[in-house]
Amino acid sequence: MIEVKNTLVHEDIVSENFVCNLNKCKGICCIEGDSGAPLERSELAILDEIYPSVKPYMTEKGIAVIEEFGTYVKDFEGDYTTPCVDTNKECAYVIMENGISKCSIEKAYEEGKIGWKKPISCHLYPIRITNYPEFEVLHYDRWNICSPACSFGNELKVPVYQFLKEPLIRKYGADWYNELVEKAK
Repeated sequence: MIEVKNTLVHEDIVSENFVCNLNKCKGICCIEGDSGAPLERSELAILDEIYPSVKPYMTEKGIAVIEEFGTYVKDFEGDYTTPCVDTNKECAYVIMENGISKCSIEKAYEEGKIGWKKPISCHLYPIRITNYPEFEVLHYDRWNICSPACSFGNELKVPVYQFLKEPLIRKYGADWYNELVEKAK
């Protein structure tokens, strides 16, 4: 583990390579899993606030789920997540573009309708965060559906932390990221 301010960063985040390759995986991480995307408590009010601006980008199935269950739900472990269509299938916020799963929240952001890109857990993937009372642990979530991203990252020689520079700075700030870069050397 690498200590960076009040976090511990698993060494795989520095040593392993990763670059999303949506043309190969088709964004399947937004469609498969045990539950929706993990949410931070601070994101719950944001989802409620932005929903009217995101709704025009969503599918009818996604809208129906949000209208029935809300913009977020508690999963089987009691954690807040995005709701899913058809129980533990695609995220309610998923849209399809050219056969690739994308995020309606991010689409609304890209078109200037909202000022929030998407849940930080989505932005940081394949990094997952475990929260403890006094610190957080960042670990690399290995999932076989991301093998094209691992291959592409190896081909380009881009470590996970470099690929995820923007969301890591969004979450922890530039000073934190610069310290990670120094310690990675």
